[in-house]
Amino acid sequence: MRHWLFAIMMLVLISFAAHAIGPLPFRNNAERLRFQNLTSQLRCLVCQNESLASSNAKLAQDLRALVFKMMQAGKTNPQIKQYLVNRYSDYVLYDPPLKPSNYALWFGPFIFLILGGLGVLLYLRRRTSSAATAPPPGDDDW
Repeated sequence: MRHWLFAIMMLVLISFAAHAIGPLPFRNNAERLRFQNLTSQLRCLVCQNESLASSNAKLAQDLRALVFKMMQAGKTNPQIKQYLVNRYSDYVLYDPPLKPSNYALWFGPFIFLILGGLGVLLYLRRRTSSAATAPPPGDDDW
């Protein structure tokens, strides 16, 4: 019984995945693989952390159709990406380029990690130095 339930759940999941890409008239298998690779490198603009290839959002469907049209028109992958970046900013890329406008995105986590480590180190130093200068317990003058 469990095997049937598992098989049915897998079919449902596969049908969702197949629906996400939609039927497009690719010329050959290489073009289909190029399309899948390119759309997996692009971010859906309305979904949270989902690629253009796996999103079911209406905007993602429209962008997939646009990417397909541009591929059919002979555009290269960098040209397609540049068009989308010009239109939607670097956010559309899963791997944005390193440039001054996004240094905080690239280096911010490391800076916070270093600052947090320094804060913990200072806290521990103060705690140990105050424990060393405190009188031992039981030496209270009544």
